[in-house]
Order: sequence, then structure tokens, then C-alpha cells
Amino acid sequence: MTAERAQPQPGIRVARPSDAGAVQAIYAPYVAETAISFELEPPGVEEVAHRMEIIGQRYPWLIYELDGEVVGYAYATVHRERAAYGWSADGAVYLSPQAHRRGIGRALYQRLAAILNLQGVHSLYGGITLPNAGSVGLHEACGFVHVGVYREVGYKFGAWHDVGWWGIKLNPPAKDPKPPTSFSPALFELTAPGG
Repeated sequence: MTAERAQPQPGIRVARPSDAGAVQAIYAPYVAETAISFELEPPGVEEVAHRMEIIGQRYPWLIYELDGEVVGYAYATVHRERAAYGWSADGAVYLSPQAHRRGIGRALYQRLAAILNLQGVHSLYGGITLPNAGSVGLHEACGFVHVGVYREVGYKFGAWHDVGWWGIKLNPPAKDPKPPTSFSPALFELTAPGG
């Protein structure tokens, strides 16, 4: 009698350095084929690994696995560098084509926001190159509200592009807020369903 091999469970986990290749494979077409990302050349796997390491010291970088394959990811970054912006963060979600319209982006964004809430982040923002009905729909389904548009802020593929901004408040405004804490895997565990 042979033991059956356990099937990987779909779901969200914290990114590992070994995910850099899968993350790069998801992200590269957004750079090379669309104006969704304003990068002009897709970063290599080493650069993606470096970004994951740097971001992961302060904010969550999450992975969604389906049938043992990375099909999406989400992360947060600094909104702006000046100190008074320290309670705000920008979020991003990227999905492989087979992950679209399956609730994966929403699950990633909700878990990301829950962790940032525990870290003490006040506001989370998402910038969307317009038009992009799918991304607008995702943000609004997650509770983000439209806050403005930067007109003709980026130039790519021979055209000027607008970027719309959506935001969500994660914590009520405090009179004297403590600085947000850095990300730790313990925060991920605290936001687990039923956790």
C-alpha cells in the first residue's frame, strides 16, 4: 500500500526568496506588453529577489498558490519617503492570466490590508494606469474609494497615460500615532482565517 501524495492546498502565504522566478514570470508581461507598470524593461530574477528582500523587511509580500503553482502576489511599499507619510503605504497585486476573475486578487488585497492594519498603517493606496476596469473593480470591491487622477503622468509605448489613485483607511486617525511596526510572519498568522 502506497501513501497518497498530499495535494497542495490553494491559498496565501508569505513570499520566500525561492519565489522570485515565479514572481518575475508573472510581472514581466505587465512591463513588456502593457502600460499597467511604468517600468520600461522587465527586471531580472535577481532584481526581483532583491526587491522582495528589501520590501519584506518593512511590509508584507504575499504569494497565492494554486495547485502548487504561484499564480499571484501582493505587496506594500512606501507611499512617499518623507517622514510624515510614514503611516501610509501603497499596495499592488499582480496575477497570472489563469488567476483573473477567481477572487484571488481580492483575497490577496484583503489579507495585505489586514496585516498592514495590525502594523499600524493608517491609509493604503493603489495607483492604476487608466483605463483598467479590472483593477478599478478589484480596488472598489475591496473598499477603496477614488481619490484623484494624475493626468498624463507617464509616457510609455508612444502615449501619455493617466494614473488614478484609490485609497482605503485601515485605522482611525490617532492624535499621536505610534510609528507602524515592521512586518513579521507573526502578523501573517494573526490574520489567518479563523485566527
